[in-house]
Amino acid sequence: MRWGKRGGTIGRMLRKIDCVMLRVPDLDAAVGYHGRVFGLGQLWRDEVSVGMGMPETDAEIVLHTLDLPPGQGVHYLVDDVPTTVEQCRSQGCVVRREPFAIANDWCAVLEDPFGNAISILDTSTGLRT
Repeated sequence: MRWGKRGGTIGRMLRKIDCVMLRVPDLDAAVGYHGRVFGLGQLWRDEVSVGMGMPETDAEIVLHTLDLPPGQGVHYLVDDVPTTVEQCRSQGCVVRREPFAIANDWCAVLEDPFGNAISILDTSTGLRT
């Protein structure tokens, strides 16, 4: 898909919603609650986060204890974070947070001209298990 000059995009950049991140004070309590109340199943776990799955999508609910700025709950999957950051910067996005390493590969936070945070990540090194 190529949008016209007014759309300003080169093609489909945001591939899908990869995850929704929810900050919690206690991972074990949150995993138990979200499993019991919402029927989510644990997909993976590390020291600071737990990926929870839903039956009709591969998007994850990620419960975490990370110190992330507010407004970064939804993360969109892209092919390559550094390239996407540069493309978006050239189209008027502000880079709130330059690309940084995460367990999957790379993440960054952009801001559109309307003040909305857009968190992006790629999984070029593979999905967590």
